[in-house]
Amino acid sequence: MGILPGRKKKALVIGGGAPNSTLIAGALAAFLAEGIEFDVISASGAGVLMGLLYTAPRDVGPREALMKWAEVGVADSIYKLFPVNYKVFKKPGAQAESYRESMLAQMQQLPGLGAHAFTDMFTRHFADASAKWNDWMHLLMSALSPSDLHSGSLGLCAHLPFLEQSIDFTAVPAMRPEFYINAYNIDRHRMQIWSKDQITPAHVRASLSFPFLYAPTEIDGEHYIEGAALDTLNFTPFIAGEDGSPAPAGDVDTLVVLDILGEDRLIRKPRNLYDAWVRSIITPLVKISKAEQRLFELEHNTDAATGKPRRQVLKVDLMEGVPESHWPQVLDWSSSNMQLLFDVGYRAGVAFCREHGDVLDPERATALAA
Repeated sequence: MGILPGRKKKALVIGGGAPNSTLIAGALAAFLAEGIEFDVISASGAGVLMGLLYTAPRDVGPREALMKWAEVGVADSIYKLFPVNYKVFKKPGAQAESYRESMLAQMQQLPGLGAHAFTDMFTRHFADASAKWNDWMHLLMSALSPSDLHSGSLGLCAHLPFLEQSIDFTAVPAMRPEFYINAYNIDRHRMQIWSKDQITPAHVRASLSFPFLYAPTEIDGEHYIEGAALDTLNFTPFIAGEDGSPAPAGDVDTLVVLDILGEDRLIRKPRNLYDAWVRSIITPLVKISKAEQRLFELEHNTDAATGKPRRQVLKVDLMEGVPESHWPQVLDWSSSNMQLLFDVGYRAGVAFCREHGDVLDPERATALAA
């Protein structure tokens, strides 16, 4: 569908961050429920995966794909004993990959149990008790998995082995909104932006290759790490080039920002050594995200002649509904936390759509007013 002449264009900026990315998944599900569409989507880090589940999921609809992302958390009874998401962060190496393929083939042969019962991150057909059993089986298979991880390895985990099972990459170039993702080229020392016509699984893995967790991703002989490690919000498509070249999405009138990192309450005393490691990653990103938004507003979204904003920037307050008592757990990969955050994000998204309906969907707002 083309852009109607004279119609104002809306863009969605989806920031990085995990595991509280279910806040974003919930907000995106709310946009779907409210019928809100965007002309441009710009994403970084975990926001890339959320944006693709929103626009190009495989085998299921966008709403179902986003809802199922909240189900990749680990059952609370297991997470209390072993606070690692072994369902998302897989062991690296050729041996581990062969093991996963072998287990997948064996599970497909079990009577009454397809492979999805144990290996598909995005499918849960069981009751709560069976879901916990499913998570125990995941843990057992992960523990038994071989790996070639050693002191010379460049990352702890395999690069999202479930990616092609969750995203329909054949649909990405043809999807309605323009779509931009970022990754940092460590050979050329510059940020790289890819559009939907360029995006392949390798580009998505590059955009999610957070240092230490994942080895840099190689594309055409050059190496990339996660763009959100440096630019947590991908504002680049809305900024003119230093050489005077126009911004790829410079004709956008409204930017809607989904940010889950620029929140000071994420910086707090850790509960244990693992939590301290997680917060060592998050703490600098909080300040980077806040600084990025200020810089964009002051230097790139303010008309030097008039001092007025070039476009409207609206931020969804994704974390307002997080209970104060829950903040110590907000970065957990536990099932209860991920589901709670999805619900909080969904409510925030609905409230945002109702508050800004005149901007997000002017025709609908006019019809309701009449």
